[in-house]
Amino acid sequence: MKKYALIFLVLLAAVSCGTTKVREYKVKVVREYPHDVTSYTQGLFFHGDTLYESTGQWGESTFRTVDLATGDAVTRMDFPRKYFIEGSIIFGDTLYILTWTNNLVFLYDAVTREYKATVAYPREGWGITTDGKQLIASDGSSFLYFMDKDLNVLRRQRVTLDGKSVRYLNELEYIDGKVWANVYTSDSIVIINPDDGVVEASIDCRGLLPYKERTGDTDVLNGIAVDKDGRIFLTGKYWPKMYEIELEKKKK
Repeated sequence: MKKYALIFLVLLAAVSCGTTKVREYKVKVVREYPHDVTSYTQGLFFHGDTLYESTGQWGESTFRTVDLATGDAVTRMDFPRKYFIEGSIIFGDTLYILTWTNNLVFLYDAVTREYKATVAYPREGWGITTDGKQLIASDGSSFLYFMDKDLNVLRRQRVTLDGKSVRYLNELEYIDGKVWANVYTSDSIVIINPDDGVVEASIDCRGLLPYKERTGDTDVLNGIAVDKDGRIFLTGKYWPKMYEIELEKKKK
């Protein structure tokens, strides 16, 4: 009896796993805003009422506060040509700014923007966000790294969709208990359960930036931000627009 009971439990678990489906969404544009078309967007986030953006490329990397209504930089820090800036976030009293292949993180006072320190970082810097208790970062692989304020890794979580690893996780945002991640080189965003790394939903963003708005310099979708009212904003590298969006279920 024990043998057959065990087989039944295994089959039940398999059926239960098989019934788990990834929810599929598309985006509905609520409102569009100007975006600096010279911004190679790497990090995008709100802190309080302020919108922050970090931009990359050798010789073009910046960190700025942005006027949402105009897309203009209100304040701006420019970085030397030798640094390629990536994601950024404020956690506690510190602003963290990642570099791509320099293996460094720049730390600043979150309020005054006064320089604090430069810290060694053992991975490529891609995206970074926070759930308010820890930092969560990506490195272009299929893993998310959960870190304390000193950038010590508390745990590493592989991200999977239908049991398969999801690579090229890029810019991140923590929204309603889930991690949203741009999948680099695609028009897709995945919504990840941070506890087990399972992708619970995917967002099809194809056509968000209309073809007529694109130029030879237009690059990929990248940049997710949520404000204190729960409004969600998306943009991309060298995009002329930023979009406030809502999710709609995709029709079968």
